[in-house]
Amino acid sequence: MARMKFVCDAERCIECNGCVTACKNEHEVPWGVNRRRVVTLNDGVPGEKSISVACMHCSDAPCMAVCPVNCFYRTDEGVVLHDKDVCIGCGYCAYACPFGAPQFPSQGTFGVRGKMDKCTFCAGGPETNGSQAEFEKYGRNRLAEGKLPVCAEMCSTKALIAGDGDVVADIFRSRVLHRGKGAEVWGWGTAYGSKQAGQPGVAAPEGAKS
Repeated sequence: MARMKFVCDAERCIECNGCVTACKNEHEVPWGVNRRRVVTLNDGVPGEKSISVACMHCSDAPCMAVCPVNCFYRTDEGVVLHDKDVCIGCGYCAYACPFGAPQFPSQGTFGVRGKMDKCTFCAGGPETNGSQAEFEKYGRNRLAEGKLPVCAEMCSTKALIAGDGDVVADIFRSRVLHRGKGAEVWGWGTAYGSKQAGQPGVAAPEGAKS
């Protein structure tokens, strides 16, 4: 069974926000919620990078761990979804998620919170696939139609890719090899503390190509 995953290639993202717009338009996302957003680091500084962020549908999702009413569930494809009929709007998931995926719609003058909303990987919700009830609560179920998430399909530079985790990883791996970049790929030093294969203080082997 495929395990669906997102990957955003920071070397290709041009901060056009096409993925954000496509998501809001496809699912008629409620006011005050951005299921997907583009984050830019070192904005305006040479070498700045942008990345498209949404729910990453974690294998060990913290939102599922902290929800007191167990409104979250994982599909056979590994997509983390939630049941709005069960959600009580406590906000624990919003605090637990490192990606800021769970959000609450702004309703009324003072932004009264309602049911939590988040990226569904265009997989709908617990209602019948393609039903009006499913669309009103969770948006369009593109996966049931044999399609990929609209954010990835609308990405003009194909920076954002989605689908089977193994296929996505192979695509990204081939890009890195084509660029001639390995350990120095953007973000490696931040994540692992070193540009040399993630091992602090390890020098490149003598005679290795630079």
